[in-house]
Amino acid sequence: MNINELKSKNIKELVQIGGDLEVSDAREMRKDDLVERILQRQVERGGQVYATGILDIVDEGFGFMRRRGLMPSVDDIYVSSSQVRRFGLRAGDRVGGVTRSPKDGEKYWGLLRVESVNGVDPETAKRRPHFETLTPIHPIE
Repeated sequence: MNINELKSKNIKELVQIGGDLEVSDAREMRKDDLVERILQRQVERGGQVYATGILDIVDEGFGFMRRRGLMPSVDDIYVSSSQVRRFGLRAGDRVGGVTRSPKDGEKYWGLLRVESVNGVDPETAKRRPHFETLTPIHPIE
């Protein structure tokens, strides 16, 4: 199940999905609460939740996949510093992967596995050059 697709659906479609997943009181919930309950039920049933977003890296080395530009929101997904280092992730990358629901005391969903970086395999993206190291080529006049 894809978080981004769920968030883009209207309330009627979400109520139907909630009914299929046996979410109680689906008709009375607000849209954001219903999306959260649908995702929780999906995880409880052993399903995986896929999400994409733009990576924003903070000073401490970890980051957040942002869904709404680079503005912080409750929809952000935590990306650990080890994943940032392992895959050579950079601020502004479009990252996609499998997520997990927040554990006790956590505020955000967490990224379990990076599956794509800017639309390509993470191992391929890791080997891309840094912009600052590229040599400019000027046209010959």
